[in-house]
Amino acid sequence: MATRLPPVHALSAFEAAARLSSFALAAEELCITPSALSHRIRLLEDFVGERLFLRDNRTISISEFGRRYLEVVRAALRTLTDFPMPSRSAQVQPRVKITVPPTFARYMLVPHLAAFTAAHPEISVELFVSVPLYDLSLSESDVEIRFGAGRYPNIVTAKLFEEPAFAVASPRYLATIAPLRTPADLVNATLLRSALEPWQPWFDAAGLDWPEPSTGVRVDDLGLLLEAIKHGHGIGLSRKHFARDMLAAGDVVQLFDVQLVTPPHAYYLVYEQQVRERPEVALMIDWLHACFGNA
Repeated sequence: MATRLPPVHALSAFEAAARLSSFALAAEELCITPSALSHRIRLLEDFVGERLFLRDNRTISISEFGRRYLEVVRAALRTLTDFPMPSRSAQVQPRVKITVPPTFARYMLVPHLAAFTAAHPEISVELFVSVPLYDLSLSESDVEIRFGAGRYPNIVTAKLFEEPAFAVASPRYLATIAPLRTPADLVNATLLRSALEPWQPWFDAAGLDWPEPSTGVRVDDLGLLLEAIKHGHGIGLSRKHFARDMLAAGDVVQLFDVQLVTPPHAYYLVYEQQVRERPEVALMIDWLHACFGNA
């Protein structure tokens, strides 16, 4: 049976928090967010099966088990630190970790990212994806793009852009149903559902006193929703930046003249204030604003 080893990044977080008696100071020293440091501490506590710190409101104190474990951790980290490394003198490359929704990453960030890496080849960029409306922790990322309502307490939140939502369908699907001359004709159509693009606000804009659909296929990824529409599964809501190529190719067509000008969800740039102190992160934040602000 393979031996389970404790995560080294969690050990360093534990040692720093114990030495500084502060999660915030330890996070600053390790160049991560306080929430990421708390996540690492919880990960280590789950591994050892004991509480390492006693938490009382905003203060922390190391537990009795934590004091004993700290001696072992410090000895292990000292052994790793003291081992002679041939490239120890090499400069560490600055890096920025970004978490983005998958559809934004595919249709918007990746096509533009080469401009940033060309301007800043010394910065390593790491991309991660998260599910909008569900993964709401900054985790170990420096910066996040979130698709939601913009209510994220205790972190810097800046709206990048919003754009109208409109109904689209594939010509293949439209050929299988009765003609759609007005929005009310959607009563005879299959409506694809998504928590990211709810129908009820669009119904209001179209003058329809209809509730949110409760049956049918639900797709909580905007890219997959577009694919489902393209392949004839029904009618869904989309936006210009995502549907543009499919509209140009004729894979989908816009229905009616109704557009939801201010949909309930938009794209926001979120981060914790202290990460701007790192030059590479500040450069990325400014670039994201310049590239996608009011896109």
